[in-house]
Amino acid sequence: MGTADQIPVTVLTGFLGSGKTTVLNHLLRQPELNGVVAIINEFGEVALDHLLVESSEDRLALLDNGCICCSVREDLIETLADLASRRADGTIPPFHRVLVETTGLADPVPVLHTLMTASDIVGRYRIDGVVATVDAVNGTHTLAAHSEAVRQIAVADRLLVTKTDLAADDALARLDAQLAAINPVATRSHVRNGIVDPAKVLDAGLFDPAARSADVVRWFDLAAQAANTPHHHGDHHCDGEACSHHSHHAHDTGVSSYSLIIDEPIQREAFARWLDYVAALRGEDLLRFKAIVHVAGQPDAPMVVHGVQHVFHPPIALAGWPSADRRSRLVFIVRGIPRQIIENTLCKFAAVSRAAIQRSAA
Repeated sequence: MGTADQIPVTVLTGFLGSGKTTVLNHLLRQPELNGVVAIINEFGEVALDHLLVESSEDRLALLDNGCICCSVREDLIETLADLASRRADGTIPPFHRVLVETTGLADPVPVLHTLMTASDIVGRYRIDGVVATVDAVNGTHTLAAHSEAVRQIAVADRLLVTKTDLAADDALARLDAQLAAINPVATRSHVRNGIVDPAKVLDAGLFDPAARSADVVRWFDLAAQAANTPHHHGDHHCDGEACSHHSHHAHDTGVSSYSLIIDEPIQREAFARWLDYVAALRGEDLLRFKAIVHVAGQPDAPMVVHGVQHVFHPPIALAGWPSADRRSRLVFIVRGIPRQIIENTLCKFAAVSRAAIQRSAA
């Protein structure tokens, strides 16, 4: 089954009280989301959130027996497989997208891992992107106190900063700086009362066949902008109270982002060997990885690679380059993996010359 035949899945995450359900409620009332099924995951003995979503029952599926981030995720797999089967035999109305709302305590990485590896669903669904909501009023405190919130932001493709009408301008500016420090390549939108344009939520990844080139351009443009913004990471140190609220929790958890630009073509087999090595060595700490690669011998067909922890999607060959720039660009969101390790392994296992690697610090 090709990418065009797979049902896109958007993961909506965000910490407790950050407004996920309010956003979801608004989205499901928009015409752009006709034909979308929402899977709502709840934590606790009594399911409630699904009752707060104003939608017909045939557009909702409820996972009410625990947190979606737990090691056993059979219920998510079974729900997605059941939806696809019922869609195929016509026992439910046709749908063209799934939106998964995680619990406020969930780490979204296991959700992505499930979508990429579960044999019952991997051919039927594809990851479209991760959207995270962030509370403008309590966001700074939440980031300081909860590592789950940091990881939700770190792996997101798009960030929705909610309750902006309740936050002071200086506090909102500090939070925006924190978010840019944790994840400089995610787009950020300010949201009031859960009202958000569906275009800011849907089609957030690199896998939309109809707009793949535009996605690639947008994503790497953001990475390039981040490279020129001196926010944090690595050599940055804070002294005194004035700096204590500026993304210090991102440092504490070791979550960081950086990108590399490679001037020379890369051998496909060597690149695959390097990916296998990194996954085996530090896969648990590779939160997100995206790349567009100039493959040696294929100058007009760049390869797009997308990975989460130990798992990598099969590479996708684009019909052409999305811009005149034909250099390989690799972007990493990691936990505690120094850039130097990535560079060293690229040289050793992917046969990339050190002189060809340009640092593009996020």
